[in-house]
Amino acid sequence: MTIRGLIWLALLFAVAVVVATVGGFNGGQVLIVLPPYRVDISLNLFAVALVVLFIVLYGLIRAARTVWKMPRRVAAYRARSKLAKANASLRDAIGHLYAGRFSKAEKAARDALSVDDNKGAAGLVGANAAHRMHEYARRDEWLGQITGAEWQDARLMATADMRADGRDADGALVALTEMQAQGGRRLHAQQIALRAQQQLKNWGEVLKLVKMLEKREALHPAVAVRLRQVAAENLLRDRRHNPDALLELWQSLSPAERQSPRLADLAAELLIALDRRQEARKIVEEALAHNWDARLLRRYPDCVSGGDALPLIQRAEAWQKERTEDADLLFTLGRLCLHQQLWGKAQAFLESALKLADNEPLKIRTHRALARLHEQLGDTEKASLHYRESALAMNVV
Repeated sequence: MTIRGLIWLALLFAVAVVVATVGGFNGGQVLIVLPPYRVDISLNLFAVALVVLFIVLYGLIRAARTVWKMPRRVAAYRARSKLAKANASLRDAIGHLYAGRFSKAEKAARDALSVDDNKGAAGLVGANAAHRMHEYARRDEWLGQITGAEWQDARLMATADMRADGRDADGALVALTEMQAQGGRRLHAQQIALRAQQQLKNWGEVLKLVKMLEKREALHPAVAVRLRQVAAENLLRDRRHNPDALLELWQSLSPAERQSPRLADLAAELLIALDRRQEARKIVEEALAHNWDARLLRRYPDCVSGGDALPLIQRAEAWQKERTEDADLLFTLGRLCLHQQLWGKAQAFLESALKLADNEPLKIRTHRALARLHEQLGDTEKASLHYRESALAMNVV
């Protein structure tokens, strides 16, 4: 028995004692006259009868009230049971979804729809599960069931995310546009937009979004650098027929992007193809000043403008004073001297490059340059020897 039960029992005994004590000193009578009847009872019995009558009436009223409310109580019980089952199904759906059991997750989400309040959450879970199973029509049906105003941002974000994941970039951007029209501007929305713009190859938008996400530290620095580079490369290629537009884009890039050897090499290549060699030379030299790179050195001889390679030779010789053992630079100087028909210097630079070359591709290129040099000098035997060496090195590679 609990403490409360003991207290009530003690109070009951106390009341009994008081009643017994008071009743022993009470000799009063109660006379009830209802002609032709007359009832004469003691006051104590009358008091007890009143108490008993009150208790009986109270019990009858409570019983009648309970019977009267029984249908509502049964309905409330069923509603609670239904809600509990629906919430349990929703929890199961979330668990199955993250466990990779997508079919079970969708079934549990469908069971959770028995309660209207679960339509938003169950719809998102069911749509996600259907999307993972590539059931895109069923996914859209799930999303269409989400009608609550408080769930619209979640629905649009989920729609954009899943459509971008399903390579439906246009659908993703439509959902994001609708969400932004309702005032929703979120970091995750920009990340989804970045994926969609990549799929659509809208490289200008990709570049803008990468810069925005980088400012908010929402992209890994290495990923941001790679995406900026890819976007800039494609934008440069899109302008490969218009040198002025290409140069304008190049100037709009950040200093870090203009100093990238990969981008500088591509820009120089495109400008050389458009016979804008002076601009290509400037781009290569500025990039080399910040990032010394072999591919830029290989591109440098192609920047000769007007057939005069002397300015480039002088610049390369200035570099060579600081980098005496750079095989790629020596190869570049050899090519420039070949272009200027400085045969002796060209042979000296190329032979030095061949001695210092530490990779097969450079050896192949150097042997071929020496072969062309000896052809110009009329020494076919040495030219054939270098062609043979380049072919053997190519077979090794």
